[in-house]
Amino acid sequence: MSRTHQTAATLTTSDADLLAQTVGAVRTAGSALRERFGEVVRYDTRQELTRALAVNDDTALGILRPRLTRLRPNAGWVEDELDGGALPSGEWWVVDPAEGNVNHLHALPEWAVTATLVRENEPVLTAVHLPLTGETYTALSGAGAHLDGRPLHVSQAAHLDLSIVATSQARPDEDEDVVRRVGASITAMLFDALVVRTAVPATLHLANVASGRADAFWQFAGARADLLPGALLVREAGGRVSDVEGRPWTPQSDSFLAAAPGVHAQAAATLSRRP
Repeated sequence: MSRTHQTAATLTTSDADLLAQTVGAVRTAGSALRERFGEVVRYDTRQELTRALAVNDDTALGILRPRLTRLRPNAGWVEDELDGGALPSGEWWVVDPAEGNVNHLHALPEWAVTATLVRENEPVLTAVHLPLTGETYTALSGAGAHLDGRPLHVSQAAHLDLSIVATSQARPDEDEDVVRRVGASITAMLFDALVVRTAVPATLHLANVASGRADAFWQFAGARADLLPGALLVREAGGRVSDVEGRPWTPQSDSFLAAAPGVHAQAAATLSRRP
């Protein structure tokens, strides 16, 4: 039996209840950020930008951290949403209080609040809330992925040249080699795919893959907070997650690919080609 089709009976009640309470936390934090949304925030220096981003983060974290800590008092807490790599043993909350924060500052609608519980470096549950639409994506390991309670399934796409694919910039000031690799990959996909979308944040592209609205997403480098929620959503919706060469993905990997099964191998072949 595949992970996607396992029943909720195989899960502990505590994990299902924990997800429900996590949903409540991200929705409350999202409401606080929605109240701050609407006007373009002006800044002239990186310092001013950093301060503006921090205000949004702190607003959401002031709600998320105490609530999630009460739910799992012994779980670790990832302080920096831009961190990558493996986590120490045990349970960890990986939270992005304002995923797509720079969009929020620019009065663009593509942003979310995410919280993911990671156990022994595997995402166990995730909640992704889009405050402007009121939508909440959830996934629970072994129980599938859902949008407001409706089961999600990746697309049945079988041809990359008929597929919508997407990528995202992992962070500003990326290493030059990564930037060149990103540029080459976009060029390759412009030749091989139907449409290529490039925007932040990663999580919303991955929600589209899990929902069957897009067929593949890839990214080079990246942080745990922008990939773990979507990785669980896509896996539980029946998709495949790997690095761009088709090898198993972990938070230590230097690339990421999530796709519908019918186009995963084709996307990996396109992305693994070197110029």
